[in-house]
Parts: sequence; structure tokens; C-alpha cells
Amino acid sequence: MAYSNKSYVEHVAVRVKDIQWHINFFHEVLGMDVREIDGPLDAPNQYWTIGGMQLMSTPGFEAPPSNDAGWLAHLGIMVDDLEGALQAAQSWGVKALPQGRNWLQLPDGLAIELIQAHGNSVAEALAVKPRA
Repeated sequence: MAYSNKSYVEHVAVRVKDIQWHINFFHEVLGMDVREIDGPLDAPNQYWTIGGMQLMSTPGFEAPPSNDAGWLAHLGIMVDDLEGALQAAQSWGVKALPQGRNWLQLPDGLAIELIQAHGNSVAEALAVKPRA
């Protein structure tokens, strides 16, 4: 088989102090449903979403400032409806970042960049079943 030179990020693992907050945020604001759970449903050790997030419960975790080198810089997340996602995020106590109104910092320090998708690109990406 010839090398196709095609790839995508299957998931990104991040440590979070409050895993339940992050589960709710990624589900309710960005529509990322559960793919897999490690541990009890009410207090998972790890939580994977359809859409590429792996949340790792680390209760004592203290993230360095988002501009500190060596830590995850940010996550770029394609969304079907940028305006809707930004509006939904407002009630979650996220902080706007200077890079633009589509850049948000979550309470544990994780920065996300929400990007408006074109056409059916989000649905097409989510239809891929690489582990099937």
C-alpha cells in the first residue's frame, strides 16, 4: 500500500482539576459526546469525547499561565456555529483572550480557539470511525 501522507489528530489528552466541569462544558457548549469513560460515571478518572478530547482528572493540578512555554498552547476546535458556541460559552465563566473574540481560556487555564467550519466539514470529520 502506498503512503498517502494524510493524517489528523485522533485525540488530545489534557489534565484538568475539575473533570466534571470540563465534561459538561465540552458536551453542552461544543456538543462533544462521550466516546469512552475510565472509572465511575459520576467521577471518572479519564473521559474521551467523540471529537478528540481526552480529559484526565488531576484534582491537584495547577496549570502554568497560558503564555508559559512548554505547556499546551491551545486547542483549535472547528464548530458548525461559531456565534452559537460563543454565546453558549458566556455562562461558563470562561475568559476572553486578546487573540480575538473566538479565543477563550477555561478556568483550569486551557485555551481554546473556536473556528467556524465551512460546509459539512464537522459532520464529515465526526463520521469517521477510525476504531471501528
